[in-house]
Amino acid sequence: MNEDRKYHIGFSRQDLGEEPPTDVILCGDPDRTRKIAIETEDVELIRPLSENRGLFSFLVRIPGGRKIVCATSGMGAPSLSIVVNELVSVGLSRIVRVGTTGSIQDHVRAGGIVITHAALCRQGASLDIAPPEYPAAADPFLTMALVRAARELGVDWHLGITASVDTFFEGQERTRTSANPHLLRRLTGITEEYRRLNILNFEMECGTLLKMAGVYGFSAGCVCAVLDDRSTGEDIDLDIKAGAERDAARVALRALQGAETMPL
Repeated sequence: MNEDRKYHIGFSRQDLGEEPPTDVILCGDPDRTRKIAIETEDVELIRPLSENRGLFSFLVRIPGGRKIVCATSGMGAPSLSIVVNELVSVGLSRIVRVGTTGSIQDHVRAGGIVITHAALCRQGASLDIAPPEYPAAADPFLTMALVRAARELGVDWHLGITASVDTFFEGQERTRTSANPHLLRRLTGITEEYRRLNILNFEMECGTLLKMAGVYGFSAGCVCAVLDDRSTGEDIDLDIKAGAERDAARVALRALQGAETMPL
């Protein structure tokens, strides 16, 4: 047994080989992690790293020969904060979140992707990392690499500010599909308020990831598949979801192909 393996992610720096990678694609959903590592064309699975606690992780090779890790953060900022801490501890220094999101702007439609350059961070976990006013900003070089990749691949992409919140239902003002139709007064109308602030989307992990990047000194970016248009409803079209997730993964992989030219 490798005693250096991290308690939650289940692998160590030694498990990454003699020439360990620096880059990670991080997904909340373990099935999305598996699909990127195993089912994506031109991605070569080198070996599984761990399935500890359902946090699937894989060592893979992407086009151009670069090795990267595909890892799972779990749902929400508290789980992500644990995983990211341990990923950095084993020497990984560039992390791209590939997630899912709901749009709150009319021009951002389901089936597209959102690339985050900064986040409004309304997350309790982040307060253990840095104070509320600490900026949650993506790495500019990595962000532009994601934009360039989206352009090259011809996907429907949008660049902007993301609202990162702790809850899927109340915190994103979902009432019709929630078991709890009653919102706290401070959350009633929050979607329209954020819309007027030119925020593009809701999701649940990016803000804490970006604050951790600033404090810990690693590079981070975020690209999310748009699953629903919150300006028109709360329903998720599973066919649209599959295509948008593929596009978000393709953009992240293309961006990391040129990672050697980006400063760390």
